[in-house]
Amino acid sequence: MFRLSAIWNHLKQMRGYIGFSFVLFFAGIVIGGTNPAFRSFLDGQLAGLQQMVAIVDQAENKTLAMIVVIFLNNAIKSIFIMYLGAFFGFVPLFFLVVNGMVIGYLLQLTAAKPEAMPVYELVFKGLLPHGIIEIPAIIVACAYGLKFGSLVLRSTGSLLFSRGKLRGIGSEMSEFVIRTVPMIVILTVALLVASIIESTFTGWLLSL
Repeated sequence: MFRLSAIWNHLKQMRGYIGFSFVLFFAGIVIGGTNPAFRSFLDGQLAGLQQMVAIVDQAENKTLAMIVVIFLNNAIKSIFIMYLGAFFGFVPLFFLVVNGMVIGYLLQLTAAKPEAMPVYELVFKGLLPHGIIEIPAIIVACAYGLKFGSLVLRSTGSLLFSRGKLRGIGSEMSEFVIRTVPMIVILTVALLVASIIESTFTGWLLSL
């Protein structure tokens, strides 16, 4: 189950879903950064982030608290997204687009402030150091959720129209669920590393 070759081979099989997830995520960034119609919705999403900031501010060790809060938030959501994809893939699809929109909206808000650092500097200092790990990890988790959704959709179609294919799809789904186990471990470690970078190195860069 945890052989690197098996994990790598399965990731290659997932490349279509991963690529599609990247497209959805970056489409969300464009929509969030250019479409004011979603401003009220995105303000609500940012309010949820402010609650996390408030929790960190109340802690004695703010760095450790930030690591824990960011890690738990991302890890729990990513694991749930993988399996909530069973609802025909709607949850990971929504999660990808909304998270992209939030990032695009934040970049747009920053660009609108004359006293703020340039957007390109914010991206390289405030997003890329941890995002280069965190964003792919979340996208891969959502890709697995979308794959799970497609398997459920295929099995539902076979149940209704072609029951002879059910056994094959059932075996494919069983193998897929087994392959999610090592992926959960990998994504959890990756998100822990990303949370440490975001809580230490990213903050230091932004303070320069």
